[in-house]
Amino acid sequence: MGFALRKEDLPNYTYEDYVLWEGKWELIDGIPYAMSPSPSGGHQWTCGKLYAQFDKELSTCKTCFVSLPMDWKISDATVLQPDLFVACFDFKDKKFITKKPELIVEALSPSNRNKDIVVKHRIYQEQGVKYYVVVDIVNSSYIIYQLNGKEYKAVKKGSKGGYTFDLGKCKAKIDFSKIW
Repeated sequence: MGFALRKEDLPNYTYEDYVLWEGKWELIDGIPYAMSPSPSGGHQWTCGKLYAQFDKELSTCKTCFVSLPMDWKISDATVLQPDLFVACFDFKDKKFITKKPELIVEALSPSNRNKDIVVKHRIYQEQGVKYYVVVDIVNSSYIIYQLNGKEYKAVKKGSKGGYTFDLGKCKAKIDFSKIW
């Protein structure tokens, strides 16, 4: 006879525990999630190409900054590391951020696909992140979600073409044709 684990049966970890762990982890509602040991070349290439475009587009903006993975401490029980994010506040001297970014990009890989499409989508939506971009490296495609009220709406998807992200004081026009 089998049994089902319930969330309340699992250990509940905090940021204090998280900072002691070796390797790459994310913490969601007190539950640790191991991250891939090392992203694939396609993952790194795509994120690098997107970073370069966002960095160039925002080079004259004094309030918006782009970053590759860095801890976002949402609460003591939830710490995420988006593949790329744009924040409209200065975080260069910080160990982690606590404010929400305006835009987050997650590049899918086989090991994180469900977490990024379902779990992180929900968290980013609940936290009020204006844009959530999911990049599928295997299929050379993307989906851009924009917060509409309290829910994300897919505003563009495909494999080519451009999109202008309105980040308030700054805008960034990204050509997705250049990332594959």
